[in-house]
Amino acid sequence: MKALLLENIHSEAVRLLGERGIEVDSRPGALDEDELIAALDGVDLLGIRSKTTVTAKVLESAPDLMAVGAFCIGTNQIDLAAAAEQGTVVFNAPFSNTRSVVELVVAEIISLARRLSEKNAKMHAGEWDKSATGAHEIRGRTLGIVGYGNIGSQLSVVAEAIGMRVIFYDVEDKLALGNARRCDTLDELLGEADTVSLHVDGRSGNAGLFGEEQFAAMRPRSIFLNLCRGFVVDHESLRDHLVSGHIAGAAVDVFPHEPKKAGEAFTSSLQNLPNVILTPHIGGSTQEAQEDIGRFVAGKLRDLVASGATTMAVNMPQVQIEDVTDGPRILYVHSNVPGVLGRVNSILAESGANIERQMLSTRGELGYVVTDVAGSVDESLLATLRELPETVRLRVVD
Repeated sequence: MKALLLENIHSEAVRLLGERGIEVDSRPGALDEDELIAALDGVDLLGIRSKTTVTAKVLESAPDLMAVGAFCIGTNQIDLAAAAEQGTVVFNAPFSNTRSVVELVVAEIISLARRLSEKNAKMHAGEWDKSATGAHEIRGRTLGIVGYGNIGSQLSVVAEAIGMRVIFYDVEDKLALGNARRCDTLDELLGEADTVSLHVDGRSGNAGLFGEEQFAAMRPRSIFLNLCRGFVVDHESLRDHLVSGHIAGAAVDVFPHEPKKAGEAFTSSLQNLPNVILTPHIGGSTQEAQEDIGRFVAGKLRDLVASGATTMAVNMPQVQIEDVTDGPRILYVHSNVPGVLGRVNSILAESGANIERQMLSTRGELGYVVTDVAGSVDESLLATLRELPETVRLRVVD
């Protein structure tokens, strides 16, 4: 079995997969569509981060691809529906780098409130500007969090612990942590917060979420941060409000168009503004987070290979099950229509296979049956199962 890991995925992932006997090809950068199609020849497992796009065309060219591991939080770079259609399981790391992102947000809020980037630039230029003008404590400031998921909610706790007042807005009902207060609308949050931090997910509906109207609705001299998705923010509008002084400062970690590899040229309309902190999509890029992500996602891929477990898969029915003990295990992904399980069990019975344990899980249009049988499984049985019109993917683990 072979795995292709792209974009400098942590060596812990290489180690875990290698221990399972999987041959690992680890590469430093992202690949474009044609390069990825060529590289996936003979590959069973693919590991990516945020720069590699797995399109329907890529998936169609690699029908035997068992799984894609997104070694990051987001999965919008993967065509999840196309992957599900051919039974390719997708995993991500929804929790592993939340602390790293939160710590960077807090550091940047303090840096912007104290105007550290401007002071630093002047010092390097030989200018001694020992002035408190425009420098503020963050204690007592109101932080408005847009998107109260794993990162937003943890930021809420940390920000409150250091003295900030926290309000948040989310399109879904979310439990407020600590003393945080939910806002009914985004406009309500913008009219009250003097620091706004975006933490929404990568769904297409969030494109252009923050533009001229939203920046104009922010309080004068507010601070703005975006460490979620680049396409969420209109950077030209942000620049205009920074130059005018309506927005006192901004920190941006994600961009609509980002280089695929380290060392490539980067341009942005936000460059060369003294009150802006630009970072190269490093919110979750700490050694601790990357090691944990490598361990977590590689562990999910390893478990899928060993036992068929799909726990925390983002596009497939989820089955949590231990490793195979005695006898073969049949992993059967199928269209979720009535009668499939009955037909599968009839085929097993007619072949003389004795079912020792069976688990079924469904999700949307897909079903996933895990069946442990006594004795051996012959090719004629597998061929009969593959011929069923509902069959999406079939695999046997011994």
